[in-house]
Amino acid sequence: MHIRFTKMQGAGNDFVVLDETRGRLGLSAAQYRFLADRHFGVGADQILSVRPSPGPGLDFEYAIHNADGGEVEHCGNGARCFVRFVHDKGLSQRNPLRVKVVNGELELRMHPDGRVTVDMGPPVFALDRVPFKNDGLRPEPMGGFERWPLALPYAGDVLVAVLSMGNPHAVLLVDDVDTASVQAWGPWMEAHERFPQRVNAGFLQVVSRSEVRLRVYERGAGETLACGTGACAAVVSGIRLGLLDAKVDVHTRGGVLTIEWHDSPQHDQPVSMTGPATSVFEGEIEVPDHLADPAAS
Repeated sequence: MHIRFTKMQGAGNDFVVLDETRGRLGLSAAQYRFLADRHFGVGADQILSVRPSPGPGLDFEYAIHNADGGEVEHCGNGARCFVRFVHDKGLSQRNPLRVKVVNGELELRMHPDGRVTVDMGPPVFALDRVPFKNDGLRPEPMGGFERWPLALPYAGDVLVAVLSMGNPHAVLLVDDVDTASVQAWGPWMEAHERFPQRVNAGFLQVVSRSEVRLRVYERGAGETLACGTGACAAVVSGIRLGLLDAKVDVHTRGGVLTIEWHDSPQHDQPVSMTGPATSVFEGEIEVPDHLADPAAS
């Protein structure tokens, strides 16, 4: 089949965006992997599918598939590209937009300078909802939060803050992200048995109370230039650990994201994220109808 697509990026986190407002393409996991492949396909960290509203009070629905073909719950940088796409394509001029994702609803607002603010919803700290299996572990308190020991091969226990931003995150404090063991530890953390649905591994360097540096090894995508939900999870963790103020600039390898979270006694306030969203190019690609799917063999 021939598929029209738009290539977009938000702080270096890149996406193939598909318009499914007139009908589903019905792609398989193998076909999503083909599109994301940087040698044989278009190349992307994730594939975003724009779909019509599923119900009252919602403008659109969108689905997110990782480079490995699996569908995931949330992607902050993708959400910004989503709203830029529907405005640029004339699919809607409503501002803000409300959209449906797997784990809930998002409010997206475009600014005159082209940046987009996403209401990411409140963080989730209940371990069974992350999900994280903490049986037999003892957390180490820090500030008003805690860090959990995670056993890694050849590294022993590392301490991680655990939470969900609609998808699971483990945040590790490091002295310097440039020398952090992202490529060595990231794959082990992502697939750790303590996280039944795998996890996004964040490596967080605190520069000041309003500025951090961050690298994220994403579930199903490897290290990316930026991760929106990872930036939110890192800042929320830093605030609860007593290290950060309510508004923080997050320096990723792809650009700067601004995260704001005003904590409350119930820790249930929404997180907002502001950053860029840019169209790179448009095109058409022929996607093979039949591709080998190792998961089915």
